[in-house]
Amino acid sequence: MNTYSLAIILVIFASFFQGTFGLGMKYIAPLKWEAWWLIQSFVAMIAVPVIWAFIVIPDLCGVIAATDSNTFWTAALYGFLWGIGGILFGVSVEKTGISITYGIVMGLAASMGCIIPLFQIEGAFSQPSFPIILVGVLLLLVGVAITAVAGVKRDKLKSSNSNATNKSIKLGVLIAVASGVLSAFLNVGFSNAAPVAKIAVDNYDVSTQNASLASWVVVLIGAFAMNGGYAIFRLIKNNTWSSFKVNNSKKAYMWAVVTGIFWFAALGVYGQGAALMGDLGPVIGWPILLGLALIISNFWAYRAGEWNNANGPFRILMGGLAILITAICILGYANY
Repeated sequence: MNTYSLAIILVIFASFFQGTFGLGMKYIAPLKWEAWWLIQSFVAMIAVPVIWAFIVIPDLCGVIAATDSNTFWTAALYGFLWGIGGILFGVSVEKTGISITYGIVMGLAASMGCIIPLFQIEGAFSQPSFPIILVGVLLLLVGVAITAVAGVKRDKLKSSNSNATNKSIKLGVLIAVASGVLSAFLNVGFSNAAPVAKIAVDNYDVSTQNASLASWVVVLIGAFAMNGGYAIFRLIKNNTWSSFKVNNSKKAYMWAVVTGIFWFAALGVYGQGAALMGDLGPVIGWPILLGLALIISNFWAYRAGEWNNANGPFRILMGGLAILITAICILGYANY
């Protein structure tokens, strides 16, 4: 198997985790959201990436210590900004519903997370694959938009009443746009943390594939500062520390840990695949990851019966997923 084929397989494998980890969020009760989120984010953004990186990188602390401070703080800042996007996602859902929010956020996160790293590459416009990448990203946006429309039509069939006013919907859409742009910064941070991985490769003889984990450790320090910090703020504000001791919470704790493991498994495996793709790895791999994750998450939704009695919207969904698959194939070919 050649290197590029392995890279694509890794990204496909990562998309399974990305499209599946959200299932665990159905099992937050009886814990309060902030208690569950603190555990999940610590496992996802600190425990798993640090442990995994320590296993495959002989001197992780030495790698990070040798990193230029500007690179370190820039990558961590992008992780922090992504964390803000995650919080805004929840606010938008409350105002506009999951379908509209998810469609906007996924589309912007996939496209912006691809285009920004591309433009940061010297001579991006002269890249032979540049027009192919643009076609792939545009098709991806169309596919995401169609799946969002299908979701909205499905929700209308299930509920003819809407509690949101037009004003709150417009505000929710604006918040979703902000969330989508900020959500792209997770991949931008990974791309900008490439010098961290280079130190691991050059100075510690770590494989390119495993060195990517050092990049994630730096980015996710910033991500956890936002996510963990916000959860602690909620715990203090709502005085919900006692939630950690609530009865019958064993299942919620288990799913918080499992969700955290799956969340970083997606990023860790994706990072390895993107590293094997070379300079265009974050450009090509990121939209493939999110596009496939959207397909997988809809598969789980179908299995859970969320598309029952919605034949018309389901046909629209199938058309959107077909376009997504076409876009993914084009993006995969762009760096071949």
